[in-house]
Amino acid sequence: MASPLKNNKINAIKIALSLSLGASVLCPAFAQDTLILADAYIDVAKGKSVNDAAIIVSDNQIIKVTTAANITNKADYNLVDLKGKTLVPGVMDMHVHLSGDAEDNFLESMNYSVPRQTVKAVKNAQKTLLAGFTTVRDLGASGYSVIATRDGIDAGEIPGPRIWAVGHAIGITGGHCDDNFPAPEAHAKAQGVADGPWEVRTKVRENIKYGANAIKVCATGGVFSKGTQVGAQQMTYEELKSAVDEAHLRGLVIAAHAHGTSGIKNAIRAGIDSIEHCSFMDDEAINMALKAGTYLSCDIYNTEYTLAFGAANGVPEANINKEKQVSQAQRDSFRQAVKAGAKMVFGSDAAIYPHGDNGKQFSRMVTFGMTPAQALQAATVNSAALLKQDNLGQIKAGFLADIIAVDGNPLDNISLMENVTFVMKDGVVYKKQ
Repeated sequence: MASPLKNNKINAIKIALSLSLGASVLCPAFAQDTLILADAYIDVAKGKSVNDAAIIVSDNQIIKVTTAANITNKADYNLVDLKGKTLVPGVMDMHVHLSGDAEDNFLESMNYSVPRQTVKAVKNAQKTLLAGFTTVRDLGASGYSVIATRDGIDAGEIPGPRIWAVGHAIGITGGHCDDNFPAPEAHAKAQGVADGPWEVRTKVRENIKYGANAIKVCATGGVFSKGTQVGAQQMTYEELKSAVDEAHLRGLVIAAHAHGTSGIKNAIRAGIDSIEHCSFMDDEAINMALKAGTYLSCDIYNTEYTLAFGAANGVPEANINKEKQVSQAQRDSFRQAVKAGAKMVFGSDAAIYPHGDNGKQFSRMVTFGMTPAQALQAATVNSAALLKQDNLGQIKAGFLADIIAVDGNPLDNISLMENVTFVMKDGVVYKKQ
């Protein structure tokens, strides 16, 4: 009888082959190791490209990184010839919401059932993977829909990226992560609502009970909630600290939604691992993040989509006005944090814009202060470090075989990351153009 791991690999191969119909012939089996040849690969740790790339993959692991000139027995491998392309480690997005679509009517989508949201997550997981994002962190979904999607991916039943999922985002009554749009008589309440340190601990434990492998709290108001001031602090320090203590006790990384300055600072003091959005940061907040080693995740692309298409998608005027409040401030904070040398990860808030367009943020990160190498590092080695994964984020022997390719060198033109032409995850090819 085949082992579960082998069955999962066989299922993943079947998925990859079904996705490849009409494309070039892909790796049909794993009896042989795979040899990938390309013009170059990006050594993200060093921030440079290395010419004449030859990568040998066995099962789901990179076993050798060398040059084509050093390979004399090409016939011994399943050959993937990517002439004219540059290889990049599979990139990571540390802030997505797979169960939602920006294109749907804003208020109507709030009434989607959990099964409907799960279907959305399955669809969007595939779109995200084919865009080159082989690892994501989902920071909030109803009914554990994304956890179910993650488990289906891990079982080899559906295609998608490797997922860290928080389950329900945890926040206060009436806060950003509560359900504030229905009338009072509906008695609507989001499943992650908790007031006081022990209620917060209980919600962390509940999320973990049902499969969460990351945690998120909402420390301040937000753009897309009703009745919250976008920069106002919501959770107290004591509530934040209880969430951090419980998450870390269980070995999980914890994120905090935090636009406002005081909320950002309290989250850092409490020991939060990553701050999401970071819209209103002053020098003290940035220095605190530097000293604590806190990662910053700034979604500086999606504002363009919201301001261009939000009204047509039914986003209320009040929410669009809040987006206008944070748009430039967030980009200014991003620029200042980069200049100061803060730890930065790639986080896009996908679902606020269409899934699959994640790569558009790379060029904005460069426009607002990063080098192309720093933008790629944010989405690879930095994100792997945040997740405490020492086998992700590099094209290097011993690392998992998450490899993508673009036409040309992204260190010369970071916009190439918007059109990924080859995707391998865990040694399985899902896309080849």
